[in-house]
Amino acid sequence: MSAYIEPVVGRYMHLEIDGRSHRIYFEEAGKGIPLLCLHTAGSDGRQFRALLNDAAITRDYRVVVFDMPWHGKSSPPDGWHHEEYRLTSASYVSQILAVMQGLALERPVVMGCSIGGRIVLHLAEQHPEKFRAIIGLQSSPAVDPYYDTSWLHRPDVHGGEVCGAVAYGLTAPTSPDADRWETVWHYMQGGPGIFKGDMYFYKVDGDIRDRVDRIQADKVPIHLLTGDYDFSCTPQATRELAERLGPSVSAQIMKDMGHFPMSENPARFLEYLRPVLESIKTSA
Repeated sequence: MSAYIEPVVGRYMHLEIDGRSHRIYFEEAGKGIPLLCLHTAGSDGRQFRALLNDAAITRDYRVVVFDMPWHGKSSPPDGWHHEEYRLTSASYVSQILAVMQGLALERPVVMGCSIGGRIVLHLAEQHPEKFRAIIGLQSSPAVDPYYDTSWLHRPDVHGGEVCGAVAYGLTAPTSPDADRWETVWHYMQGGPGIFKGDMYFYKVDGDIRDRVDRIQADKVPIHLLTGDYDFSCTPQATRELAERLGPSVSAQIMKDMGHFPMSENPARFLEYLRPVLESIKTSA
């Protein structure tokens, strides 16, 4: 069997975020409208592997996926060993805008899942003019605590296996087994305390319930896609969010998918995503 080389290019970018130097890893494929993808808490850009390899999408879109600082192949900043990692709304927005500037992405479509699906709501509120469209995967304004995050980083348990177990529980039993376990593997490789630090944003600092009504959906198109098996961002939470945002917002519940649609069931996810991207392209 001959080797197959994917049409995905990975590179490193040096840039400043909030006054600190960072070495950020990103991958991209395709050309056209920039599509900036944001991975979930505790994981990295590998979650979007299927999207980067979809010729029907990369024909019209330049798909860009970066590993957040402290995640995947992106290193933490100098002096990281003197601090506890905690993701905040302000730092999250800063890194996204810095990557956009560093890669000269002009009014990209931004698509995020889980914490990425939360931060796109912050972007819609604060910077709608900077984006062509917003796609929220598993988006909700807030989440009720359903597990003790201290288990994600403590000396008497294997952090990687605990993070993987949490991720596995959020996948759908109907998703392909190989893709579910690859999603779990990404979580098991995360740095110590990183998933827990991301959860600070997801459960505490990123709560945007009191500001959803400030989002003006007429200034930027918003599309919401949520898996029907997700108990972290439930289908009902997505429907309620869409109702608050107004009639111009599209919301779809994706059948047979959990919290990580793009990685746990990529083939089915792309069936839902392609029409959304086509509508964005034709309305641009």
